[in-house]
Amino acid sequence: MGNYLECRDGTKLFYLKDIPKKPVANILINHGFAEHCSRYDYVAKRLKEENIGVYRYDLRGHGRSQSKKGHIRDFMDFAKDADEMVDLIKKENPDTPLFMLGHSMGGFVTCLYGIQYPNRLEGQIFSGAAVRRVPQVEGFKGDLYRFINLFLPNMKVKNQLSKDICSVSKVVEEYERDPMVLTEATLNFYVQFLVKGTDWIEKNIEKYRCTCLITHGEKDKIVPKETAIYLYNSISSKDKEIKIYDDLYHEILNEKERDKILFDMINWLYKKADISFNSFSI
Repeated sequence: MGNYLECRDGTKLFYLKDIPKKPVANILINHGFAEHCSRYDYVAKRLKEENIGVYRYDLRGHGRSQSKKGHIRDFMDFAKDADEMVDLIKKENPDTPLFMLGHSMGGFVTCLYGIQYPNRLEGQIFSGAAVRRVPQVEGFKGDLYRFINLFLPNMKVKNQLSKDICSVSKVVEEYERDPMVLTEATLNFYVQFLVKGTDWIEKNIEKYRCTCLITHGEKDKIVPKETAIYLYNSISSKDKEIKIYDDLYHEILNEKERDKILFDMINWLYKKADISFNSFSI
């Protein structure tokens, strides 16, 4: 059973929570473009087994959240929504360390959040974070999309990501059959996220100072690994780590090696929450 959080503008965000009896930390998950929070059931299960509470929600324009599907007005709404989720979590768990995990577009949201709302979290984890213009909208192409968007913001653009999300064919097949995965989004969505939003991050990236772990698949065809290296080299964080996993595609948390990656993430969370960590096994 899920819950709904009513935001400042009336949008209702669907969210799930998986909380152990005595969580040593909590983490908020921001999912990627076109997907939804239930695709993180396994991640939530493994984190909960290690006494880490998990909150996850369908971003606006996605899944069961109550807003126009495949559409956003302004990219900064994502950061504001995340902060309302953070408020909710802090009210429910005032004394528990809080972290954030963002995959792909969720990594974009996580980076926005880290810049706009410093000192609200103990740390952040990035997975295949789309914090720069991806190859499809680099340079002139992105500027052309921005121009067309002035006249046709509601024009529908197909989601063509599925083949490259993961090297595990079953994951791809389930993604393509999933009725909650977006098959299209408005041009304004793409422009806000992939052009205006990433340009804003590039202009403000040095303001990012959060403790963070940056993870990425070496064979990611959707967000190239160079984006993770750019993020690591551009932020001003004193406490930062980067891990690029050989041979993995975009959704590293759905690859066959996902338990190894979760081990690394949980180990990092325990270190940053200052708790000894012995029990998790891969």
